Amino acid sequence: MSGPDPRPLTGEPLSLDLLNTLWHDRYGRYDLLDSTGGLARWLSGSRLAAPYAGGELRADRATLGAARAARSALAGVVGRPDAGPGALEAFNRLLDAGRIRRLLTAAGPVERLEAPDSARLFGYLAAADYLRLLSTAPDRLRTCANPNCGLHFHDVSRNGTRRWCSSTGCGNRAKAARHYARRTARAG
Repeated sequence: MSGPDPRPLTGEPLSLDLLNTLWHDRYGRYDLLDSTGGLARWLSGSRLAAPYAGGELRADRATLGAARAARSALAGVVGRPDAGPGALEAFNRLLDAGRIRRLLTAAGPVERLEAPDSARLFGYLAAADYLRLLSTAPDRLRTCANPNCGLHFHDVSRNGTRRWCSSTGCGNRAKAARHYARRTARAG
């Protein structure tokens, strides 16, 4: 798989970006993680891959399976305050794949991520990112207001009132629909 990332929304924090690898529009349902080629495309454009350019994250079958499992576990808890024990356990298993080790070195204090299974490193990073978002800005985690969209985003607008995944996509369609409704109401 080559070319630009086909998703309508990119560049979100890792946990939300992973969820957004599965999307739909009026033409169909799409899954960027349907193959190792899709995983490679996602990793090549992801902020996640840069710190692990040494090879810890590879677009292989094991990593693809782990990425899909991580996405499923995240989907069970993101935006769901009533997530059940099974969903919470699946999410927490992602965190079992790694740990942060704090050390004092000659250069000073450092933190090192230790993950014995590089394929599962991906899930750990996504889960840790979601926990970071929950602890810093839980009220800024949103799902697009278009009920036919479902993309997730971190609202970084100044006043925190962003409703749409994209102002040129869902937001524009909603504005056009409101305009059409007003116009037809006046005409009728």
